[in-house]
Amino acid sequence: MAVDRADDPVTDQQRLTARVLGHVQGVGFRWWVRSRADDLGLTGWVMNDDDERGLLLVAEGLPDDLDELEQLLWHGPSAARVDDVQARREPASGEFHRFQINRQ
Repeated sequence: MAVDRADDPVTDQQRLTARVLGHVQGVGFRWWVRSRADDLGLTGWVMNDDDERGLLLVAEGLPDDLDELEQLLWHGPSAARVDDVQARREPASGEFHRFQINRQ
């Protein structure tokens, strides 16, 4: 029996959870991530990490779109310097309706 995945749009989607380290605060990185996520049709959030040299994000969407975002994170906006991107994948929850900037 074939499974009709059209009834469950989250089935094909994944969640990317990432921490970006380097000179990533005070350079427009959160706004840049939100713009890239919007362009890719992703949902989730981005925010500054507590340690002032990190950024945290959660994005959900199709795997190819998440792959593109993950690659873009290594570059960031022109004033940023990215030293590391720590990322993991898991199934999407479907809990987000848009991509937003969270403030602490």
